[in-house]
Amino acid sequence: MSTPWILGLTGGIGSGKSAAAQHFIDLGVHLVDADHAARWVVEPGRPALTKIVERFGAQVLQPDGTLDRAALRQQVFQDEAQRRWLEGLLHPLIFAEIDQYLAQADSPYAILVSPLLVESGQHRMTQRVLVVDAPEQLQVQRSMVRDGSSEEQIRAILKAQSSRNERLRHAHDVLVNDRDLAWLKQEVERLHHFYLTLSGGQA
Repeated sequence: MSTPWILGLTGGIGSGKSAAAQHFIDLGVHLVDADHAARWVVEPGRPALTKIVERFGAQVLQPDGTLDRAALRQQVFQDEAQRRWLEGLLHPLIFAEIDQYLAQADSPYAILVSPLLVESGQHRMTQRVLVVDAPEQLQVQRSMVRDGSSEEQIRAILKAQSSRNERLRHAHDVLVNDRDLAWLKQEVERLHHFYLTLSGGQA
């Protein structure tokens, strides 16, 4: 059996990329979530967590020994050098983790879902990129409903994420998700059937 090719799936906050990802899973596509990989590499007992504690101290741990992400974020948010150190430690581990899970795929193609697919360089692990896109106002509305966050908070996240133009520049396919879930599901099925005809992700 030939090795599955890899589709990168990304989109800004509130674009509906998680809903799209779930539809692909329902169709039997092997999917790896970069956010999950980022959590796995810092689980208790993993070398990365030990190194983080050595550098930042025990205040970045929760009472149960797991990583206190908020505390760590505060330490690195203000300090460019610390942030770079942390990214230097975690990014190669996250890449290796993703790679290992993608290698287990038994579907004709596999998907790497990552909100930071472009910024993190993870798009280089893929043969094709699908961007789930939505008008910004709709992204804000959806995110406010889902997370109970304020409009300011959501707009700040949108600013921090890769600009839409940068994402779209890397896209081979764009799914504009501005309708309902039934429509999204149809679009995912249409793309899935198209992807099954591709060899190595190229038409």
